[in-house]
Amino acid sequence: MKNPRLLVIFLTVFIDLLGFGIVIPILPVYTKQLGASNFTVGLIAAVFSLTNFFFTPFLGSYSDRIGRKPIILLGVLCNGLGYLFFGWAKTLQLLIFSRFLCGIGSSNISAATAYVADITKPEERAKSMGMIGAAFGLGFTIGPVFGGILKAEYGVEYVGYAACALCIFNLILAYFILPESLQEKNVAAEIKFIPVQGMIGLTQRPVLKELSMLSLLYIFAFSMFQITIVLLWHDQYTLDDKHVGYGFAVIGILTIIVQAGLVGPLAKKFGERKLLKYGSLSVMAGFLLIPFVDRNYVFILEIIPLALIALGNGALNPSINSMVSKNTDKHEQGKVLGLLQSFGALGRIVGPVVGGGAYGIYYGLPYLAAAAVMGICFILAIAVGKVVDDRGKSNRSPLYPNEPLDAAYINPN
Repeated sequence: MKNPRLLVIFLTVFIDLLGFGIVIPILPVYTKQLGASNFTVGLIAAVFSLTNFFFTPFLGSYSDRIGRKPIILLGVLCNGLGYLFFGWAKTLQLLIFSRFLCGIGSSNISAATAYVADITKPEERAKSMGMIGAAFGLGFTIGPVFGGILKAEYGVEYVGYAACALCIFNLILAYFILPESLQEKNVAAEIKFIPVQGMIGLTQRPVLKELSMLSLLYIFAFSMFQITIVLLWHDQYTLDDKHVGYGFAVIGILTIIVQAGLVGPLAKKFGERKLLKYGSLSVMAGFLLIPFVDRNYVFILEIIPLALIALGNGALNPSINSMVSKNTDKHEQGKVLGLLQSFGALGRIVGPVVGGGAYGIYYGLPYLAAAAVMGICFILAIAVGKVVDDRGKSNRSPLYPNEPLDAAYINPN
């Protein structure tokens, strides 16, 4: 990684996601141990995403005004407090509060993504976004294994304490090493807590409307998979916490391979337009296979659908972020990328609730439904390909960089 600033933001996101990865495989089962139903598991997971929905564009807009670094630091601090309360949580109410704090903390992803856009050239953006995706994957690789071992050996409270300690280390690292990336602060940036009007404005912009809908549906489908896969492995394949952690580690390793090693060459060879289509089909195939793996060969055969999901995820996320960034004025990067995250958060709000309810009906239903949604994403990816050129920029109309996102308008072209 030639750019030292990109290396530091990579490490910051990695440590942040390491703490997140420690908790994720523990949360669904622990929530049920506290008396929650399958449906309630989905609702508690949705609290985190509902908080993301409001705070991600809010903090993204604030990063346009005051800089990326303060927002990144604030998010890490909130995450640390959230994990501390997770360690203390012996009731569903306290668990919900801890997820609320972590929802605020993880909302700094809009500032982190905008940071990457600030320091990279457009032609290198997909590759750089892929490196940030690799940081996510690395966190998911080590975190679940670490979390499963901690819970099995010391108890669930130490999972929270370990994640909190990582956030403290992350805070120190980012404070002393991470430089500010925003050279021209937008002091006039409008800050609004309710993102709905801005999201409507985003759907009126060329290219951004297709990409925002694609992001919403993809993350909705992925959230159904993410919240129920732990239950599936526990209930249908009788895997313990350690082995569930190993399963998430496989996802993480495959994600690292794809996003760190393949996204750049694939984007250069095929272009972001094709990556959206190929990624949608790959994830759809993975979802279809997940619930039908033979129980006797789960450790071998489950790698196939997980690899397809990781490959598709590696193609979709960096391409969407890169194309949105390219079609956004530099003074609005934080705000627009934050609004894009709000579409994703909306998917994470509905996805766990629908997934948890569907799992209660039939354990394979969440994955069949998610595959159907990915079919719609493929259709949207085709639509995106018709409105962008080979560079990933709009080929139909101006970008209207000076139009406020809070006032929805109709494209006259």
